[in-house]
Amino acid sequence: MPQALIIVLGAIGAAIAAKLVAREWRRVNDELDRARAKPAPAESREVLPKLQRDPVTGEYRPSR
Repeated sequence: MPQALIIVLGAIGAAIAAKLVAREWRRVNDELDRARAKPAPAESREVLPKLQRDPVTGEYRPSR
């Protein structure tokens, strides 16, 4: 009998955990959808430095 009680409590706990995870998943996806709907500010691209390839190492570095 106690083993059945442990199994039932485990199943209830798993159901509650699944419900909480699903709710958090929906909240995060809604927040991402709202962020994607807003266009990025146009001036943000002008503020970022351009990248230039370093001929010695082949790595890209911000230009000065």
